[in-house]
Amino acid sequence: MDKTNRPKRFYKQAGIAQTETGFAVELDGRSIKTPAKAALTLPTEALAKAIAAEWDAQGETLDLPAMTLTRLANVALDRTPETRADLADELARYAGTDVTCYLAEAPTELRERQEAAWKPWRDWAGQELDVVLVPVIGLMASPQPQASLEAVRTHALGLDDFRLTALTWACSLLGSAVLALAVERGQLSATEALTASVVDEDWQIEQWGEDEEARQVRAARADDARALQLWFESLA
Repeated sequence: MDKTNRPKRFYKQAGIAQTETGFAVELDGRSIKTPAKAALTLPTEALAKAIAAEWDAQGETLDLPAMTLTRLANVALDRTPETRADLADELARYAGTDVTCYLAEAPTELRERQEAAWKPWRDWAGQELDVVLVPVIGLMASPQPQASLEAVRTHALGLDDFRLTALTWACSLLGSAVLALAVERGQLSATEALTASVVDEDWQIEQWGEDEEARQVRAARADDARALQLWFESLA
């Protein structure tokens, strides 16, 4: 959003207040509302404090698109409760085309890097969550075991709205249900997962270099990964 079009800051200080249903984020003592007019109330004090800090860090104008934690909270409160089954299906679709299952035909060095980064987490998903995914060489899609996709759905539906929201976003960020599940379960940091998800990109950069636009995109994704990690840590 262009700085000239940003809304002006209308409050002095953000804070939190404990309520009967959780921890509300407040601006100058008044509760923040979601787009659907619900109170911005979080399940943990740590997450409420992190979102309040996001509001406190704003300058004279509000950079709303950059307020990742607030946007995630809005989705968790306004949309996720009514779309849980759809989100579980989306996660299963990611598992069906998981980036960690598509190995390069060549060169051998790239395929070895991919397997070093991805195989441990495919194995972990199979052992811990019964999500057994079969890797293929090349880009031709190959169906994954239906039982594994159902295991992803079952796991997703067992999560609360806040964890489910972030898990779905993690899949989008990483292109991988396997890596996203490892982050959600606390087995892998979001930054480490992002690094694992871009093995192919890193290889291409080594071969051909990186332009400024690509650097900005990667920097934005790194910011998203840090926000994702803070979200899950704050829910613990």
